[in-house]
Amino acid sequence: MTFMQDKTDEFIRIFMGAQHKIEAFPGCKGVDLTRDIMQPNIFITLSLWDSIESLDNYRNSELFKTTWAQTKIMFSERPDAWSLDKLM
Repeated sequence: MTFMQDKTDEFIRIFMGAQHKIEAFPGCKGVDLTRDIMQPNIFITLSLWDSIESLDNYRNSELFKTTWAQTKIMFSERPDAWSLDKLM
């Protein structure tokens, strides 16, 4: 996710407030926040889920809708999202 330069601290604050709630969501094994070293307004969240159904349940939850509404207004570019299988 690429944020407006002046919104990165606000995003971190929102993430920190939501992280433990996301991790407590059924099926979530953890969620981390990473930041690009060269472009500090670019972030990636990495969350591990028991199943795609658990992830979909989260994506349809009030928690996601509320957090996403607060976050998406701070983007400077369209975000990307991937769902991946961990192989090893």
